[in-house]
Amino acid sequence: VQLQASGGGLVQAGGSLRLSCAASGRIFSGYAMAWYRQVPGKQRELVARVSPLGTTTYVDSVKGRFTISRDSAKNTVYLQMNNLKPEDTAVYYCNRVSGLLTWGQGTQVTVSS
Repeated sequence: VQLQASGGGLVQAGGSLRLSCAASGRIFSGYAMAWYRQVPGKQRELVARVSPLGTTTYVDSVKGRFTISRDSAKNTVYLQMNNLKPEDTAVYYCNRVSGLLTWGQGTQVTVSS
């Protein structure tokens, strides 16, 4: 199973990006999914999660700016990121919340001030 995150890039502060995460198999069904991010030298941080039924939770630093969603039919999880800030700069990954799968390469998000 591979988790392929995409959609990252370089954006100015205040801008938006939409990340996508596709899986090679039907591995989302019944699992809470999440987006994580990691900055070099720091631990990976869970920033947003979505339950199998669509209930979402967010870390305080992204509340009101990020929106996580899922399309189980397409085995895809999304992260809409608005009003981006330089501190959002990181490599973003998706994975389950529990029963973690092998981490993919992630997608780099860089926010310039």
